[in-house]
Amino acid sequence: MSDVDAALETAILDLLAHRDEGKTICVSEAARAVRPDDESWRELMEPARAAARRLVAAGEVVITQGGEVVDPGTARGPIRVRRVGSHDAG
Repeated sequence: MSDVDAALETAILDLLAHRDEGKTICVSEAARAVRPDDESWRELMEPARAAARRLVAAGEVVITQGGEVVDPGTARGPIRVRRVGSHDAG
């Protein structure tokens, strides 16, 4: 895993740590957190999505679309990321 990949995973988890339970972030927020000073954060959008997928595989987060949990392998279009909570059990 590259330094950027690790930074994106950390950014996702840090952003979620500052949200109330059940609230989501956009992966673009993580990309901007890693590269805040210019427009190059846009280049990190797919790596940020990949970081979110790795965190899903680790059981740390879920990916949502339209408020519903979706399979990260088949999700297309804008996604949101949420910490795993008691409402995701089961």
